Amino acid sequence: MRLPEMPLHDPFIVADKKTRTYYLYTSNDPSVSGVDGTGTMVYRSHDLRDWMRPVVVFLTAEQKGIWATDGGWAPEVHPWGGRYYLFTTLHDQDKVLPVPPPGQWGTPFQLSNHMRGTITAVSDSLLGPFTVIDPSRPTPPENLMTLDGTLYVDPSGQPWMVYAHEWLQTIDGTMEAIRLASDLSRTIGDPIFLFKASDAFWLNEQIPGGVPHQLPPYVTDGPQVHHAPDGSLLMLWSTYEKNAVGQDGTIGGGYVQTYAVSASGDIAGPWQQHRPLLRQDSGHGMLFHTFDDQLMMVVHRPFDNARGKLYDIQLLGHELRVVRRRTDLDGGG
Repeated sequence: MRLPEMPLHDPFIVADKKTRTYYLYTSNDPSVSGVDGTGTMVYRSHDLRDWMRPVVVFLTAEQKGIWATDGGWAPEVHPWGGRYYLFTTLHDQDKVLPVPPPGQWGTPFQLSNHMRGTITAVSDSLLGPFTVIDPSRPTPPENLMTLDGTLYVDPSGQPWMVYAHEWLQTIDGTMEAIRLASDLSRTIGDPIFLFKASDAFWLNEQIPGGVPHQLPPYVTDGPQVHHAPDGSLLMLWSTYEKNAVGQDGTIGGGYVQTYAVSASGDIAGPWQQHRPLLRQDSGHGMLFHTFDDQLMMVVHRPFDNARGKLYDIQLLGHELRVVRRRTDLDGGG
């Protein structure tokens, strides 16, 4: 299989040096995996061009007593302590959370607040099967509506989960982080605030004169934290740009791949927002190194009926630059 033939959303690639195999994790799609159910599947490749048919590595239906069986969004797999840990976001619309009081924006929308959050599962193999560690609740605080948890390890070796706090609960979506126990089994202490979506100064720059200004929601989505050689931290993240002028001159919105920098190297920041790396309804990207040490980024595009797109990336200090689109690998389009 090749990327144009591979349905995938929120792609995450693990480059396993032992086997020189790329593992591309995404939500289970029964049309290609042949397995029904909410969960995670993985494609494998040795060259990022030709991929094996996916195999399922996690199913919610196989997790005894799990608190939610819907979602399966944004799976990530991280090596830690000699094992592999899967993070993926689940939700249960029947478990309603209380609507918080109005914030600075008021509540101009009918908010939908229900349990949503990232779970942690573990396996001895990149091919699973993964078993949820705590089936009773999501890993972040369960009273928060969160998604897209990712692993960050600070210079002292302390693991954290960084996640997006849903605009559905905050109106102005935020990025937050919370410490994890050494075995990733539970959280420690309270979350810390990193930044909010509206901190992206460029979000409203393209609104043409005469077009009504759209107030929030402002969306936070898809964090991935990356250590830069100069000691700073980079965070890829995505949002939804409203009232932007498209390449064809029309006015609309779209998914956007952007990033922020903590020059201090501290997860607490302060975080400085940078201009988008990609527009064109592209997003939920992550950085990885190929086996010949080329820094690359994978994203999905478009948001609906998504396919994977690959880019060579250059890191200068803590500035990211898109070098070229790898149409030789992702088939163009």
